[in-house]
Amino acid sequence: MSGCGNTPLAFDCQRCGLCCQGEGGIVVNPADLRRLCEHLGLEREAFLERYAEMQGGKIQLRAGEDGACVFFREGVGCGVHDAKPNVCRAWPFFRGNLIDPVSWEMAQDYCPGINAQLGHAEFARQGLAYLTEQGLLEVDPDTGAWALCLDVSS
Repeated sequence: MSGCGNTPLAFDCQRCGLCCQGEGGIVVNPADLRRLCEHLGLEREAFLERYAEMQGGKIQLRAGEDGACVFFREGVGCGVHDAKPNVCRAWPFFRGNLIDPVSWEMAQDYCPGINAQLGHAEFARQGLAYLTEQGLLEVDPDTGAWALCLDVSS
């Protein structure tokens, strides 16, 4: 991801793994599931049994005993980086952070890769451009991550 011209990046991942901590947030949409299964060489049912669970009608990745995503490897990072779910690819450009300056400020306390110097408007501009360019916006809130459901038509 890049800024525009000489504009600095709104986000530069520090590979700290803080976004990989916690349970219940890594929603796997149907395209993510196909990509992960192919990457791991697993059939759908084997993947679901080993790595996922249903929460609120959506597939979510499990957390390991350490509380991190089942695919997070300390000192290495994402164990499925090339196939990781869209919600992981999109961080920190989540709906709340893009539309609410207070959420964006709170995310800065959690994520050292967010460039607070640019301000919320530039963060939102770069974030929406990134999500659009990468095809990460969700169109089905019933199967995808709500954090990626944005109405960009207005």
